[in-house]
Amino acid sequence: MADEARKKRGAKAYQTGILAEENAARFLEAQGCIVLARRYRTPHGEIDLIVRDDAVLVFVEVKARPSRTEAAYSLTARQWARLEGAALHYVAETDQTQVDMRFDVILVDGSGICERIENARHFDEW
Repeated sequence: MADEARKKRGAKAYQTGILAEENAARFLEAQGCIVLARRYRTPHGEIDLIVRDDAVLVFVEVKARPSRTEAAYSLTARQWARLEGAALHYVAETDQTQVDMRFDVILVDGSGICERIENARHFDEW
């Protein structure tokens, strides 16, 4: 019984994440960004969204929680390490080493409202 409940929670969390990422992509497009990739998978992990914001290549982590405050506190050091490895993989694969890059975070609350944190982490921090 516990396994079944865990599977249901996992399926709900997955769907919530998919919807939040779609919402975040539309939010960024409305701000003039061009979505280059969604759920980009690498051996290091997955990047939720990769967008071009003018001349800047932006790796976006989408965090969905009941409140945007909870979402803000849910990004761990381990997740940053995964994102950094995945971003470096993308840059190497696409030969985009000569462009400006940054990490943004999109916080999505239970009602679907998005908040963007630009430059949540810089590439020169690691």
